Amino acid sequence: MFPLTDKAVRASFINASRKETTDITLPTDFDDLDWGSLDFLGWRDPRQPRRAYAVIPTLDGDPVGILFKQADASPRSRAQCSWCQDVRLPNDVVFYSAKRPGPAGRNGNTVGTLVCQEFQCSANVRKDPPLAYEGFDLAAARLQRIHDLRIRTASFAATLGGGA
Repeated sequence: MFPLTDKAVRASFINASRKETTDITLPTDFDDLDWGSLDFLGWRDPRQPRRAYAVIPTLDGDPVGILFKQADASPRSRAQCSWCQDVRLPNDVVFYSAKRPGPAGRNGNTVGTLVCQEFQCSANVRKDPPLAYEGFDLAAARLQRIHDLRIRTASFAATLGGGA
């Protein structure tokens, strides 16, 4: 992911009001982020525990910011993240919803997804996958998982109305 400025992050949100974008609390380590190991930027708001944000690069590279709200209820069984699809998750997965941009969102239309609670997807796909068979190419599998994560997140942004 290309490095972004505070201003670029705030300007990228497609489903947040001006007040909501000015109230965004950026991650505490924002200035020290390793942008090369991120496929998207995702974080939870420390001031509002059920609010989270993600800035996802589209397939064209343009950033699309999405404001999420975590559901009150937790999944009843161990859920799989829709983005990284890691079957050996070391973290919790929660249901996040995002209102659609424009009139649809103002009318209550939302899109939801199951995602790693702290948005650890980029780290999860960079871990070596389980050895499927002798001679299995772990490096190629890891690169494929990274590619798939980028496609799934960009597709989610496009579904919400954030370009291709």
